[in-house]
Amino acid sequence: MKKIKTAIIGASGYTGLELLKILINHPVFEISYIGNSEGGMSLCELHPSLIGVFDMNVSKADAKDVAKTAELAFLALPHKTAMGFAKELLTLGVKVVDLSADYRLELDTYEKHYCKHEDKEHLKDAVYGLPEFFREDIKRADLVANPGCYPTASLLGLLPFCDIIDERYPIFIDAKSGVSGAGKKCTSKTHFVSIDENCFAYNPLKHRHEPEIKEKMKMVCGVEFDVNFVPHLLPLIRGEMCDCYMLLKDEIDPLKYLREFYKDEKFIRIIDRPVDLKSVAGTNFCDIFVKRVGKKLYINSAIDNILKGSSSGAVVNANIMCGLDEDLGIPKIAYVP
Repeated sequence: MKKIKTAIIGASGYTGLELLKILINHPVFEISYIGNSEGGMSLCELHPSLIGVFDMNVSKADAKDVAKTAELAFLALPHKTAMGFAKELLTLGVKVVDLSADYRLELDTYEKHYCKHEDKEHLKDAVYGLPEFFREDIKRADLVANPGCYPTASLLGLLPFCDIIDERYPIFIDAKSGVSGAGKKCTSKTHFVSIDENCFAYNPLKHRHEPEIKEKMKMVCGVEFDVNFVPHLLPLIRGEMCDCYMLLKDEIDPLKYLREFYKDEKFIRIIDRPVDLKSVAGTNFCDIFVKRVGKKLYINSAIDNILKGSSSGAVVNANIMCGLDEDLGIPKIAYVP
């Protein structure tokens, strides 16, 4: 099979490293360009864990240089920075999977919660990269906006029940994530002495992923639900769990309902007991458990926040964009024990 030349821009962080680990062994995507904000170093200097495995030069990221060497680019960059690269790459004919928030939201929502958007032209053509719901659109896309990690875990649990959630009542999401989701730069909250043997909420009811969840539920269901989202930081490296609470219009068998809904999905596992983080760590799986009491529904989902919630999810999207089997090169074996 013909190789597809592939670039990673923003290779310094955790998501960039996870992309590298997947693409090094991918049978079709061939890494032809690695860039970050500085350049002038080798990949093994940047990530010593890759010594003896894979090495190449890391360049100071330049869209024109990427276009000369790659057909596909992954952007593992902060919001606002990503849109500048995406705009130029798309103009130069390079397909883009963007892991930032820059193309995930409608214009008004984005500018309210992030910053002024500088690429409205491509924003309207971006496809939200949740394959379980937007697969056919992803197949035709040149620009895929990879979902946030919390929206991935939340939406995969919530969206199947859209038609039977009672919209008169609020939905509550109690979410928890490992520290890798906060990125590589240390802060007072992610410092070892703050997070070790500790757990706390942050940005309750005003986290940027709340409007993303709300907007995509409306896109799929046609209903504007009252979504209330509270994330917590756990003293773990990776893993994410979302507990969703709501009322239903009808009393159904939720496990049977979910198994039927997701019967053809390779990366959704419906579990008959509460989920755990170890079983999904290192994989692209989303595990989901549900329980109903009367019309009260509890949804319990788990993913690896920097894989299914970011990097492996991005490679799945790229596989689909390029007409490949979507599970090609995707990690499936959990880091257990």
